[in-house]
Amino acid sequence: QLQASGGGLVQAGGSLRLSCAISGGTFSRYTVGWFRQAPGKEREPVATICRSGYTDYTDSVKGRFTGSRDNAKKTVYLQMNSLKPEDTALYFCAARNTIQSDCSITATGNNYWGQGTQVTVSS
Repeated sequence: QLQASGGGLVQAGGSLRLSCAISGGTFSRYTVGWFRQAPGKEREPVATICRSGYTDYTDSVKGRFTGSRDNAKKTVYLQMNSLKPEDTALYFCAARNTIQSDCSITATGNNYWGQGTQVTVSS
């Protein structure tokens, strides 16, 4: 089970930190992804946090967003800085059991999903 939290309303240029608490399974075996979906648009990947802690980002958030994981707390984070109105969306976390060398997770994959947390950035 995945529980996302931390969304809210913030002005452009502000920051938010999203959390995704994961229960069940073996946390250290999960590759975790953050995705977002704006109204009328498809769900898109934002960040991937690998089992090793390595992170990857979509181009539009590079340099502004930072993903991390705390294996002891079984929680994954997404620190979002310099937020822009175009970052407004419902943000989801997803997890997939992977082998160590596999750090891939897609919106259409066989993932566990959280319920989403709304991020709204005002201009």
